[in-house]
Amino acid sequence: MAAAEGSKIDPMHQFLIEPVMGSHWVVGGYDLSFTNSALWMVVTLASLWLFMLGGMKRQLVPGRWQAAVEGFTGFVSGMLTSNVGPEGKRFVPYVFSLFMFILFANILGLLPFGVIPGVHPFTVTSHLTVTGVLAIISFAIVLIVGFGRHGFHFFSLFVPHGTPVVMIPLIFVVELMSFLVRPFSLGLRLFVAMTAGHILLKVLAAFVINGINMGPGYAAIVTLPSFVLMIGITLLELLVAAIQAYVFALLTSVYLNDAVNLH
Repeated sequence: MAAAEGSKIDPMHQFLIEPVMGSHWVVGGYDLSFTNSALWMVVTLASLWLFMLGGMKRQLVPGRWQAAVEGFTGFVSGMLTSNVGPEGKRFVPYVFSLFMFILFANILGLLPFGVIPGVHPFTVTSHLTVTGVLAIISFAIVLIVGFGRHGFHFFSLFVPHGTPVVMIPLIFVVELMSFLVRPFSLGLRLFVAMTAGHILLKVLAAFVINGINMGPGYAAIVTLPSFVLMIGITLLELLVAAIQAYVFALLTSVYLNDAVNLH
C-alpha cells in the first residue's frame, strides 16, 4: 500500500500523483497524462453510476438496492428542504451528486485494494485541488443564484438587520471577508480530514510491518496493538468519510439558503 525503502515506509507516498502505467502524454507543452487520480475519479463515477442504475428500477415494492438509492435521495432532499425551503428541491440533483461523489471517493480510498498486487487505492479527496474545485463550483452556484435572484441587493447579505449605521462599513467588510473565505474553508476541511486520517493509518501500518520484520517478540509488543488500533482507526475513518460528505453537502445547502432566502 505504500512505497518502502528497506524497513522505512513513506506515509506521504500514497498521495503522489503518477501517470497510469508510467505513460506521459504531452500536448502543446502541457502534460495531459492519465494519472492515478484521474483513474480513481473514473472508478468513483463508475461505481456511483452502477449504484444509481441498480436502484432506479421503480418497482412497486422496492428491493434493498432501490430502497438505498431512494433513502439517499430522500435524505438530501429533506436536508435541502429544511435548510432552503420548498425551493431547495431545485438544487437536489447538484447537492445529491456532490454528496454521493465525495462519499464514494472517500470510501473507495479506504478499501483494502492494496492486498492485490499492482493495485493501490487512491483517495482523490485527499488533494486540495479536487476539494477546492468542488468548493469553488458550489460557491459559484451560490453567487449565480444570489445575484440572479436579488441583483445588487444580494450585497445586503453582508449587513445584518439592525446594524447601527456607524458600524455598517466595518461590519460589511468583516461579513464580506467571512463570505469570501467560505470556499477555502469548505475545501480545506475535507482535504485535511482525509489526509490526516490516511497518514495515521499509514504510520500504524508501518508499525505493524516493521514489528513483524523485527521478530516474534516485537510482534507481540508492537504489531498486535498497532493492528488493533489500525482496525479501530479504519472504522473511525469510514465514519469520518460519511460525515465529511454530509458536512460538505450541508454547508452547501446553508450557503444556498443565503442566496435564495435573502433577508
